Amino acid sequence: MTRAEVGTTVIHRWYVPYSHAHYAGNLVDGAYSLAAFGDVATELCIRTDGDEGLFASYSDVQFVAPVRAGDVIEIEARLVRVGTRSREMAFEVRVVGRGAPERGASAADVLDPPLVATTARGVVVVPPAG
Repeated sequence: MTRAEVGTTVIHRWYVPYSHAHYAGNLVDGAYSLAAFGDVATELCIRTDGDEGLFASYSDVQFVAPVRAGDVIEIEARLVRVGTRSREMAFEVRVVGRGAPERGASAADVLDPPLVATTARGVVVVPPAG
């Protein structure tokens, strides 16, 4: 039996290590956000359907602000549509903390409000109930 209900939300927080910097300015590639979306979608499927589910598609992926090494990001998956076997989710990566190297090697700031970095929609498929 499924417990999938529209509005169900899962949030993870990650520190982005410097080993993940891919471009100048310690920028992290966009695939980092997509991998994060996969992880929160997996937990959401486990919570609602008792199964990890399988990603079927992403749509409307928007990279609206940079994610950098040293950031603390919050990754959210929110269930927006429940089908017989499909689950559509809205995703968001928000930067909630950012390093401030101009003030010192380990200086950092909390971003209030958080900076929305990446948004997307995705569809995950779960096994039939029963």
